[in-house]
Amino acid sequence: METTAIKTRGNAAKEAERAVVISEALQDAIVERRLPPGMKLVEAEIGSLFDVSRTIVRTALQELSFLGLVRIERNRGAFVAKPSPEEARQIFDARRLVEPGITMDAIKQASNDDLAHLRKHLQHENEAMSQRGLSARRMEIRASGDFHLLLASIAGNLIVQRFMSELIARSCLVIALYGQSGASSCGHDDHVEIVDAIAARDAARAVALTQHHIDHLEADLNYRSSDDIELRQALSL
Repeated sequence: METTAIKTRGNAAKEAERAVVISEALQDAIVERRLPPGMKLVEAEIGSLFDVSRTIVRTALQELSFLGLVRIERNRGAFVAKPSPEEARQIFDARRLVEPGITMDAIKQASNDDLAHLRKHLQHENEAMSQRGLSARRMEIRASGDFHLLLASIAGNLIVQRFMSELIARSCLVIALYGQSGASSCGHDDHVEIVDAIAARDAARAVALTQHHIDHLEADLNYRSSDDIELRQALSL
């Protein structure tokens, strides 16, 4: 009996690990818009691709639904989320509430190694910006989001870090769907100034820059483009 119980727990752990792998792979594809908003995610097809049961796939899709990246409809299945303009506004409002506190905590917690890590990430952002094409644009969006997750990690609050993972994932989807390409270099410059303020332990400036940066990101969104040619081009990838 004990051997059977151990085997059952082992199988459950393996299934949970597979669900995490699938969830992370789908999240990357959604955030980078390789899977476009509104696309149906067929359980059987995903299961075949990853060689797992539909039960494991369903677990992965439920996790993505919790993050707001997948919409599950009764009797219809799962679809990549397509945030409305109002949802987008709420996401950025939430970021305005949370990120100044993260910046403050990051100033308190950041070590020299943390600052070096931030500056190395800035170099990665700069490299992504030097590329061209739609895939490069996705890389820029992802790198920008990762900067904010790195700050949350340095701040050290695991609960807030988890919340930020959801906010950033949903922000990346919103930016990919509604964003215009002209603000990328400005966003990177914002990040550079934020890191400089954190390194200087200048809390007031760092918080003000964080607020300005979020305002700047939202100002770059064009909600009128949600149903136009850009989405159809993405579907052909």
